[in-house]
Amino acid sequence: MTGTTLVVGATGTTGSRTATRLVAAGHRVRAASRSASPTPGTEPVRFDWYDTATHDAALGAADRLYLVPPVGDPDPAEVMLPFLRRARAAGVRRAVLLSASAIPEGGAATGVVHAALPGLFEEWAVLRPSWFMQNFTGGHAHAVTVREEGAILTAAGSGRVGFVDADDIAAVAVRALTAERAPDTDLILTGPEALSHDDVAAVLTRAGGRPVVHRRLTRDRMRDRLAAAVPPEFAELLADMDLAIAGGAEDRTTDTVQRLTGRPPRGLREVVEREWGLGPHAARPVEGDERSARFQPTRS
Repeated sequence: MTGTTLVVGATGTTGSRTATRLVAAGHRVRAASRSASPTPGTEPVRFDWYDTATHDAALGAADRLYLVPPVGDPDPAEVMLPFLRRARAAGVRRAVLLSASAIPEGGAATGVVHAALPGLFEEWAVLRPSWFMQNFTGGHAHAVTVREEGAILTAAGSGRVGFVDADDIAAVAVRALTAERAPDTDLILTGPEALSHDDVAAVLTRAGGRPVVHRRLTRDRMRDRLAAAVPPEFAELLADMDLAIAGGAEDRTTDTVQRLTGRPPRGLREVVEREWGLGPHAARPVEGDERSARFQPTRS
């Protein structure tokens, strides 16, 4: 499939990886971000969900979209749906939306956009990744407390999560964007095993060589911590997601990454070593998954 993909959120966790993989596979990419930051091999364009004056120019001649919703917005449909209607009218025929495993079609936040997508585009997919492994290694809240306090703070109790590598999400995104036939469905993406946050702390301890513990908070205390960084409604949503984890809602794994990329999803230890520059997996380059299998979540 040829054409041009507008990657919204091209400087983010999955958007940057998706843009890089598309370029490596020979596809044209318009890399959209608020700063229009240059990205190797792409055409940088300015895009702001809340500034409609940037929308038409960013679309250009794109016929495909990779959509990262506005971060921290509890009702993203309000700004996303008008843009998607404009995109459809401008000739976009395939859209791939990043949502989350915890949010079903028609549910809160991106669930509303998910429900609308099939009626807007002939070809589509919704990626519903579990929680990102990069939340423990990058600049996100868990990674910060790991570095500064040697701790992971959650209200998830002993609940287990099929944490997923953002590189695996990007590999599936490229498959969904470029395959001859679109998935036309939602895809739940997980890593190879479900882990509790106590398990994660143990992996981080072994990989980094210093103790990391999981501190269990109440739902309300977790909400209050989150509210210092995100809007109150979004803090409520995230705290409730932790409670859902405690109740077993994320205790699952799927074969989606294996089916769509032709290789198994990467485990947490391998990803931590790669992201932290440790061990045999350090500085691992993006593999040519697009060459071997043309059919290829923040949540961060």
